[in-house]
Amino acid sequence: MANKKVFLQDLKDGNVKISLMIMKKLYKDGNKVLYTLSDKSGYINARIAPKLKLEPGQVVEIEGTKDFVIDVSYLNVIENYELEDYLATVKRPIEDIMQDIDEITKECITSPQAIKLNDYFFKDQSFLEKFKKGIGGVSMHHNYIGGLAEHTLNVMYLTKVLCDRYDCRRREIAVLSAKLHDIGKIYELEYNGPFKYTLEGELEGHIVIGVQMIDRAVMNAGVPFNEDFIRRIKGCIVQHHGKLEYGSPKKANMEESIILNYADTVDATMNKIEQIRENTRDNTWSQYDKRIETKLYL
Repeated sequence: MANKKVFLQDLKDGNVKISLMIMKKLYKDGNKVLYTLSDKSGYINARIAPKLKLEPGQVVEIEGTKDFVIDVSYLNVIENYELEDYLATVKRPIEDIMQDIDEITKECITSPQAIKLNDYFFKDQSFLEKFKKGIGGVSMHHNYIGGLAEHTLNVMYLTKVLCDRYDCRRREIAVLSAKLHDIGKIYELEYNGPFKYTLEGELEGHIVIGVQMIDRAVMNAGVPFNEDFIRRIKGCIVQHHGKLEYGSPKKANMEESIILNYADTVDATMNKIEQIRENTRDNTWSQYDKRIETKLYL
């Protein structure tokens, strides 16, 4: 395997030489085509001559000039590489993230049935392996290995804060739902590179998949669950996108699902802003972003 020595986090503006994975073809930019490229330290856009036929998943060595975007003057496709070097990865150690998740869990999830439902997933090593590698999205937010766990932690934290501040009647259900709200993404999204939707994800989506996972847990856990408890957990998962136009099968109509929706939206939006900030100079406008429906003055 080729030994990758230079990563995006090491690059300075000016002349650069680096190997990266093609993640996504964006659009024509002048006389070139704009692509999103990645390695484990992050993403960057690059302008590449249109005569070069490139596909997501290819790894290329490029030379060019970097100025937030790389203007490519030379490109060569690499066949021999270590996949892990090219998949964007969360900056914090994943075990630190999982420890923080556990701390909130111990504080907020205390009833026998809530502990049982939590443990059905988070004491299962096969599930945990997928969860820790999972991505939060293909391009919308937390689109890197470990992004699912990082997003889950942030949504749990924000949900707990909102529940405490506004005296939510069902704090435990809200926080547990925050922990479980995106578990369907481990089957919706392909995280072994390049990041994309699986067939199951394209046909059903993570909300439907997540509800199916809860149903299987109820059947297989071997203990009875309160009907209202399960109905509310499933309701939170179904409603966590808030509105029909945002992908929720049902508009949020419970206190705990509304709190979860706000927590989810804040974290997804701020993660996207963080990514935009990393690729925009101070005191300039960013490019228009579809996720937040605006350009940002940074």
